[in-house]
Amino acid sequence: MNTRIAIVGGGPAGLMAAEVLSALPGLAVDLYDAMPSVGRKFLMAGKGGMNITHSEPLPDFVGRYGAGAGQVAPWLAEFSPTAVRDWIHGLGIDTFVGTSGRVFPSGMKAAPLLRAWLHRLRSQGVRFHVRHRWLGWSGEGLRFATPDGEIVVQAAATLLALGGGSWAKLGSDGAWVPVLCDSGIEVAPLKPANCGFDVAWSPFFSERFAGQPVKPVVATCAGQSRQGEFNITATGIEGGLVYALSAPLRDALAHDGHAVLMLDLAPGRSVERLAADLARPRGRDTLANHLRRRAGIEGVKAALLRELCPPETLAAPALLADAIKALPVPVVAARPLDEAISTAGGVRFAALNEALMLRGKPGVFCAGEMVDWEAPTGGYLLTACLASGRVAAAGVLRWLGDSRLR
Repeated sequence: MNTRIAIVGGGPAGLMAAEVLSALPGLAVDLYDAMPSVGRKFLMAGKGGMNITHSEPLPDFVGRYGAGAGQVAPWLAEFSPTAVRDWIHGLGIDTFVGTSGRVFPSGMKAAPLLRAWLHRLRSQGVRFHVRHRWLGWSGEGLRFATPDGEIVVQAAATLLALGGGSWAKLGSDGAWVPVLCDSGIEVAPLKPANCGFDVAWSPFFSERFAGQPVKPVVATCAGQSRQGEFNITATGIEGGLVYALSAPLRDALAHDGHAVLMLDLAPGRSVERLAADLARPRGRDTLANHLRRRAGIEGVKAALLRELCPPETLAAPALLADAIKALPVPVVAARPLDEAISTAGGVRFAALNEALMLRGKPGVFCAGEMVDWEAPTGGYLLTACLASGRVAAAGVLRWLGDSRLR
């Protein structure tokens, strides 16, 4: 008789764990998901181009996980970015490295990859149970709400891969947090990651410039600097450059009640050159024309200076040059959790052993975004989710006394 394994959550971590476990004889893998189909957030992430991992050297890659790098590094030692590419190739899909070093599947779409993956899982005997929302435990059994009423499932081991708390409509709603907390499991509050922020724009600026890209710029917060671009929104700022610095911005707001994103609007020009160029006579030029001709600043960049600088700064070439090189954008709040690309927080590492098994619930493992780590965009989140699924699956096998994983 096969040993039954229950996996709860059909995102990348849960699917990867299912692949590892179902490949071995003697194990019956049942995967449960609350949504009508699995991999919904995975598909959404691929709509703008499926970024699966990054090609940078592994030490640099590991460093992208910030405070969680020490915990995530062992996962990546088991399933590295290179291994992710090899795995995708094994599904019959080629990959390529973009100019930024990001890695994409050929065609840049998530749907072909997910279809090939699900075909493999079904061929290995994984049984999918959709519209099954996990409610917690009944004794040692797993409670699920289903279209036909509540059921209780018994399993030799359970792997929870329930995601974070962003994009609830795709299944990651964080409903598992109170369930685990009520069971005495230590969970760090979920917080938005890779998110936008509110700025107190004037009505004119908000209406006139919402949707405008700001590029190229260098942004700095808490000693971290990145070059790239972001977008103005009706309520604030969002986009790749903001997402890259969302963790220090968010943490500064939580710690100090306020945070500032410092912008260099003219990368490549020194403040001395700007001051000298702006000090040249304006003649009949408006400030807008003077900024465009002398500093290359126009459009939304010029509007940001008017929005955020007092009149005396705009009137003094040296002060204006300083503002162009270090323009403070005060952010007042992170956007709501459900709008974030991903979340921070989750099951604390202190509640897990190195195999990702809950110390307080032997035989129950956690993987993916529901664990307390975070990653920037660029393939880092997906890679670590996949790797954590493999680590947790290996933990399940060790728990069952099985050493067949290679």
